[in-house]
Amino acid sequence: MKRRSFLRYFSLTPVLVPAMGNSIAKPAWGALREDRSSAITTLFVAGDVMTGRGIDQILPHPGDPRIFEPYSRSALDYVRLAERTSGPIPRQVDYPYIWGDALTILDEAAPELRIINLETAVTRRGTPWPGKGIQYRMHPDNTPCLTAAGIDCCVLANNHVLDWGYTGFEDTLATLRQAKLTTAGAGADRSSVQIPAITSPAGRRGRILIFACGLPSSGIPGAWAATASRPGLCLLPDLSDETIDDVAAHIHAHKEHDDLVVISLHWGGNWGYPIPEAHQRFAHALIDRAGVDLIHGHSSHHPLGIEVYRGKPVVYGCGDLINDYEGISGHEEYRVDLALLYLITYDRSRRELLRLDLFPMQRQKFRLNHAAREDRIWLQSTLDRVSQVLGSRVTQTGGGVLRLQWG
Repeated sequence: MKRRSFLRYFSLTPVLVPAMGNSIAKPAWGALREDRSSAITTLFVAGDVMTGRGIDQILPHPGDPRIFEPYSRSALDYVRLAERTSGPIPRQVDYPYIWGDALTILDEAAPELRIINLETAVTRRGTPWPGKGIQYRMHPDNTPCLTAAGIDCCVLANNHVLDWGYTGFEDTLATLRQAKLTTAGAGADRSSVQIPAITSPAGRRGRILIFACGLPSSGIPGAWAATASRPGLCLLPDLSDETIDDVAAHIHAHKEHDDLVVISLHWGGNWGYPIPEAHQRFAHALIDRAGVDLIHGHSSHHPLGIEVYRGKPVVYGCGDLINDYEGISGHEEYRVDLALLYLITYDRSRRELLRLDLFPMQRQKFRLNHAAREDRIWLQSTLDRVSQVLGSRVTQTGGGVLRLQWG
């Protein structure tokens, strides 16, 4: 989360969340399961998963709640703020709790790989980064909240992983490694952050390579960039041709013929639907010159439009998936209580997108629930409008799942 007005941030005016009721129809999850050849790969990708701060306080091992934000000194303030809107939130919940109904969707779809942008330090130690007004921290013993959803890869090239300094960063990498979670975009030095996370799904042809980079536009401090002698992130300086050539060179150094290449980008601001021309140009160049098969964008707090360029999906911004913003006023027009799960099916033999399904969710009591019918309609209408300018459409299936149309 980047800067916003904290006086408004801690307004006691609650965000009104529609009541969950009989208008919720369970989508036809079983229709997603299909006989997949070795050339067909389905990936689950998500935007920001922020399991620190308020979320950490309701998990089985809440860490020290002290934070040092301009208008709050305790992570418990975020829990109390959410309870003003939705009522009591249980404490010491089991690890799957925060994923709620999303677990059923993921189990039914059975994606070969599950990728999230993890926006928190995972540590008991460290001190807040000097001059940074927001600090996310999750207790290491709460890491099973990630494995409970079968997460495979945590993208770390974002503006919160170093919130608790290099000590907290070191703990984060070690804890995720111990939990057998692969990471991308962060490491001990510049060379290590440029190495992709690599997976080889059973029964599938070739590997999946996940590269991850951040941009200054997302609020990542310049000092967080890894150097030859300093740990940190893969922070791109800009979106210039020189940067494209550099990224392409690193991708080609690792890519083999049958590999599927994902690049995860933390870029842009928190709010607004227009896609900067520079982002679109950069995305197209990564596909044309670097051989990228999927662009997984995040940083915006709400979902952005989706493009299919030369058969390759470009998700410019997935929006937040898990956060502790419930009850925070401001930006209501973006419906920040709503979220999406992205399931992307790729035909590796033809090197192109086969299907992209979006599953509407609503965050309530720090849990992901099936979105109500009127909320699914709002999401479909909004995403269709902002995707049309990119040459795509978003429709609603009979089961309530949203589906991308292109070409």
